[in-house]
Amino acid sequence: MKEASNQNRSFVDDIDKEETFPLNLEDTRDVLTKPKPPLLRRPFLQQGSLKDDKDLKFLLKGSQLIKVKSGSWQKQRFYKLQEDCKTIWQESKKMLRTPESQTFSIEDIRDVRSGHKTEGMEKYAKNIPEHLCFSIVFKDQRKNLDLIANSEDDANHWITGLGKIIAHSNSMNQKQKLQHWIHSCLRKADKNKDNKMSLKELKNFLKEVNIEVNDYHAKKIFQHCDKSKTEALEDEEIEEFYKILTERKEIDNIFQKYADAEGFMSCQNLVRFLYETQQEEDAVVAAPALIQRYEPNERAKRGNAMTKDGFLMYLLSEDGNIFNPSHSKVYQDMTQPLSHYLVSSSHNTYLMEDQLTGPSSTEAYIRALTKGCRCVELDCWDGPNSEPVIYHGYTLTSKILFSDVIKAIKNYAFKTSPYPVIISLENHCSLDQQKVMAQHMTTILQDMLLVVPIDGNRSHFPSPEQLKGKILVKGKKLSRQEDPTGTNGNNNLEAEDVSDEDEAAEMEDESVKTEVEQKGKSDTLKLAKELSDTVVYCKSVHFNGFGDPNHPRAFYEMSSFSESKALKLAQESGNSFIHHNIRHLSRIYPAGWRTDSSNYNPIDLWNVGCQIVALNFQTAGTEMDVYQGRFQDNGFSGYVLKPEFLRDEQTTFNPKSITEGTWGTRKKLLLKIISGQQLPKVNKSKNSIVDPKVTVEIHGIQQDNNKKQTKVIENNGFNPKWDEEFMFDVEIPELALVRFVVEDFDMSTKNDFIGQYTLPFTSLKQGYRHIHLLTKNGDPYSSSTLFVYVDIQDCD
Repeated sequence: MKEASNQNRSFVDDIDKEETFPLNLEDTRDVLTKPKPPLLRRPFLQQGSLKDDKDLKFLLKGSQLIKVKSGSWQKQRFYKLQEDCKTIWQESKKMLRTPESQTFSIEDIRDVRSGHKTEGMEKYAKNIPEHLCFSIVFKDQRKNLDLIANSEDDANHWITGLGKIIAHSNSMNQKQKLQHWIHSCLRKADKNKDNKMSLKELKNFLKEVNIEVNDYHAKKIFQHCDKSKTEALEDEEIEEFYKILTERKEIDNIFQKYADAEGFMSCQNLVRFLYETQQEEDAVVAAPALIQRYEPNERAKRGNAMTKDGFLMYLLSEDGNIFNPSHSKVYQDMTQPLSHYLVSSSHNTYLMEDQLTGPSSTEAYIRALTKGCRCVELDCWDGPNSEPVIYHGYTLTSKILFSDVIKAIKNYAFKTSPYPVIISLENHCSLDQQKVMAQHMTTILQDMLLVVPIDGNRSHFPSPEQLKGKILVKGKKLSRQEDPTGTNGNNNLEAEDVSDEDEAAEMEDESVKTEVEQKGKSDTLKLAKELSDTVVYCKSVHFNGFGDPNHPRAFYEMSSFSESKALKLAQESGNSFIHHNIRHLSRIYPAGWRTDSSNYNPIDLWNVGCQIVALNFQTAGTEMDVYQGRFQDNGFSGYVLKPEFLRDEQTTFNPKSITEGTWGTRKKLLLKIISGQQLPKVNKSKNSIVDPKVTVEIHGIQQDNNKKQTKVIENNGFNPKWDEEFMFDVEIPELALVRFVVEDFDMSTKNDFIGQYTLPFTSLKQGYRHIHLLTKNGDPYSSSTLFVYVDIQDCD
């Protein structure tokens, strides 16, 4: 075991100085009419509205449910909510299952769906009444848990009860989340369940929360808290230990600069702090509202002042977030042509894993759409019984029905965002099955499907605002058929040959197709009029160069590019590509060699105005972090307005050759990485403690790309302190994103990922801010944060 680091010693160095630790978490003058129960005995919902809830009581008692894994595997299992009200225990017949493997956390649940709303239920429980069925959908790549209850009442108790607990958990403030997390760890450390803590249990607890201290320091903490000298901490002594553990000296120091001798920050001083340090322009209006929203001390609230507790709660809240809360709503102009926006887009959306043998699933569409994706891809092939199927052609990926995918799109298209969804069709079907595809889309999607042009200007795209609630189809269109703007053409064709230049054809150039596939491929495809009719604004055409500006191609004609082809155009003809993308949509997709579903960097393609830059949403990594960071902006709507210099028809901007122009003011970014809070364990071994370091990355034009990293803090993932400053020059702020990455340093192997957070440079808030870290899959941790200071200045 390593010796405790300096950072760990700072946690206990002043243990003998009583004044270091306040007597209680609330202001000492505040009279508490309802004292809290001791921390170890405090149930999760004890003070909440769910205390006597009948659904909660049912879940705590538990019930038999049928677990559905396939048509033949459907078995009775007992499920029960644990006493912490945050964990579900599930019975298992497997001999080698550990107690931990028989539980899952409420925080891991993304959704609880009633009825046959998952692929498993649709396949294997179709004959079971819907009112008995429900599914638990997890945030990570874990398979859905499909369940059948014995009665409608039982199913309702589970669906409603889980929904209430999830809502309650989501509504907790950061301090409540921290208290609950520590409470859970304390209970876990209390092996004999006597509501007391021995020295050995205290040392195990510290490891559980990611701190390693040597025996001397552990004993020093224990003796300080053991006022009763009984060799066991209980009740108020455990509360005292909690206060020592959660002290935030870095925040105390900031607070003391603005507080009076009695420990109150007046509204006037809060205004000063907000204006001078946090750079809040509306500080005078904001300060009283923040006091009312976050101050827990009623006396302070009545006096229009803030205590240290309220100050901490403000800094941990959305108002203290590094991401500008006003950008979490749609704030950009949504009335510009569709081609003026970056569009959140998915590649091979049906795949859950790799491109060769992985499963295809409607669940992949649901996950992409709920992540804000606005353009999904369907690779369509002839299936049995005249029903088209979707899968990755010429591979061993599994197949799903086209009709099931359209149903999933209908149900989830507008749950996250009201703005239009584009269905990108890769059509490999016969005429008969193309007609079935058209029929499914028109009958299932009904009014959602856009089949006639929006009234108004016929020379450019309608806006996202005009297309709200609509689903557009991108695909081939009969060349002599009436065009989408209704200006000319012959509308009497039943079918005709069209160029089969599409993503699959582009992949031939990269030599990734098999000989069998090459032989089976023709250069033309027979297109059914019925399917052609579903294409209005997104007609797929082969790219033949940027063309003659005096005789431009129709605005609704769009091309798809492999990443290599698009990057070559961006490198060699950046300004021409920008001008093309002002009027036309461009779709970019990953290279054919990415059979592992890896992703390319989307930044260089956004920088030349490409709108539909499609990534494999199922693959976590830097590229998806940057992607989700970009589309976190503008209310997570899936549409982000391009900077003005990428929309101006007179623009001379070229990201590969920056010249003087109206590209925005160059900025100097000062970032101070101060501390971290409750970083998760990445190695589940009991004795493993993380050694965290932070890397700050700038992603933008080539000149702006940069990264800097902190020192490593040994053996402390609970409250590491760095206090390191970094400076960055940012040439084009509107194209830049900032990514914070926390890793567990390892001398001998690759560092383990702990968490990250990415946001647009233009969404940065200044001053003292918390960064709420995200998991590898982009989901928020319950209480893992970084505390930083941000200062942005104009460059001279």
